[in-house]
Amino acid sequence: MRAPIGNFDQAVPAPDCLDELTAPVAAAVRAWSGSVPADEILYVETDPRWADTAVFVEHYGSDLLERSANCVVVAGRRGGESTLAACVVLSTTRADVNGVVRRHLGVRKASFAPMDTATGETGMEYGGITPVGLPESWPVLVDAAVVDLPYVLVGSGRRRGKLLVPGKAFAELPGAVVLEGLGRPAV
Repeated sequence: MRAPIGNFDQAVPAPDCLDELTAPVAAAVRAWSGSVPADEILYVETDPRWADTAVFVEHYGSDLLERSANCVVVAGRRGGESTLAACVVLSTTRADVNGVVRRHLGVRKASFAPMDTATGETGMEYGGITPVGLPESWPVLVDAAVVDLPYVLVGSGRRRGKLLVPGKAFAELPGAVVLEGLGRPAV
């Protein structure tokens, strides 16, 4: 099948390649429900040597710069309590962790979670974390610009491979909250 975005050799419906996904991502695809059918979530094989955004878009298509999203894990703290959440923003932006995220989570301080925490809590590889398959108790904060795109390239749970997900599916993920202005222009 031809990928709807990018220059990939082949795109495979995610339910047809569960062995290529980490356990939490595969479980989320198996249990998928919502208005977007699971077979519209596509998996594309990518080379981890080209994971850096600039090199990635040069190799797989310049159109991907405006059609890809990053998923970052943040930790919010208030008193002795810590809250983990995910933020999904376009790759051309940065998550407004100290503004939008902090206020939405109702915490005094928010920051990017340490790598060991992010990978340990998600069961995914650093650099490949995706909002598909995150712990259901987590808030998944999604920038409205991500939801507006027909297809979005995101991690697959590993550094090798990516998912192509219809934008509106992000609004239907467990714990999803769509927020205007979550992604701020990168400086």
